Amino acid sequence: MDFGLSVFPIRIIFFLALFPVAFFWLRRTWRILVKRDFSEVALKKGLPPANAEKYAPYEMAINGIAGVVMVGVIVAVLLGQLDYDTWVAIAGSTLWLKLFASFALGRQAHGLGPGRKKANPDQPG
Repeated sequence: MDFGLSVFPIRIIFFLALFPVAFFWLRRTWRILVKRDFSEVALKKGLPPANAEKYAPYEMAINGIAGVVMVGVIVAVLLGQLDYDTWVAIAGSTLWLKLFASFALGRQAHGLGPGRKKANPDQPG
């Protein structure tokens, strides 16, 4: 299915959007791995958990794998190795899987629910 010039600008914009996405994900990986900066690990409402270092390897892996896949897509498109439908499927799937994985990690790190206090079984009442 080829729509000609009417869809071409959208394809270019989506391709150009891959560059900053890959950059930010790989920059996060660099910050966690090299600089040991855990301020962006497992965020929930913009805040990292109290024990962010515990979840840093997982966040680093999520961002690193997704960033490398995006760079691979960029290189493959520039070399003419992938057609439009294929690289859009790879890039879109990677984007959504990364977002879901980061969201799940943030919820796991902060705990589920509103943060209720557990009742002490030793105390009556």
